[in-house]
Amino acid sequence: MLTLDGVTLAQGDFRLTADLRIAPGLTAVIGPSGGGKSTLLAAVAGFLAPRAGRILWDGTDITARIPGDRPVTMLFQDNNLFPHLTIAQNVGLALAPRLRLTMVQQGQVSDALASVGLEGMGDRKPRALSGGQQGRAALARALLADRPVVLLDEAFAALGPSLRHEMLTLVRDRLVGQGRTVIVVTHDPQDARDFANQVVLVADGMAHPPQDTAALFADPPAALRAYLGT
Repeated sequence: MLTLDGVTLAQGDFRLTADLRIAPGLTAVIGPSGGGKSTLLAAVAGFLAPRAGRILWDGTDITARIPGDRPVTMLFQDNNLFPHLTIAQNVGLALAPRLRLTMVQQGQVSDALASVGLEGMGDRKPRALSGGQQGRAALARALLADRPVVLLDEAFAALGPSLRHEMLTLVRDRLVGQGRTVIVVTHDPQDARDFANQVVLVADGMAHPPQDTAALFADPPAALRAYLGT
């Protein structure tokens, strides 16, 4: 269980509060642009220190931990892959940051690539892959990182609807299927409806506690109605 206990985040004049718990499964984070969705994920990942409050994983306080020491892996919209490395090397970073992989680890990389439909493509550079294939490679790295919390900050926003749907299906089947806590920032409410077990609405300076997706959209609060334009 991921817990944000009385957290206050601040950047300049912007403030965001969060007092919530997120269970395993897929949680969508939605809300207006500039509302603080990426800020929320940055705090969980360790890139932004709270002004107040604590961040806990399964009851352990991780607020002061650096990003690499947290049980968290994060995929961004851009720069998920290093262009000068092969796909296998990009994925292998999850196991050995210096890329001194053992034979066993090399086999794990191959297996991870095969599991996301990239078998035999490990020697290619990212530029030789389509956008959807690059997203699959980033997902393979997240699989190998084997951390219980996975954050996707609009990781597939640049993809068309069909490819984005394909990638979110993979996330649900591969990551959520392993019991991980997956938090996805999206600007598309339909993504939340189609894939999320629950939704965190970020609006008016607050990250609201997660609610069941179907129940939330069936009876949306005023902030969500304003965002949806209904």
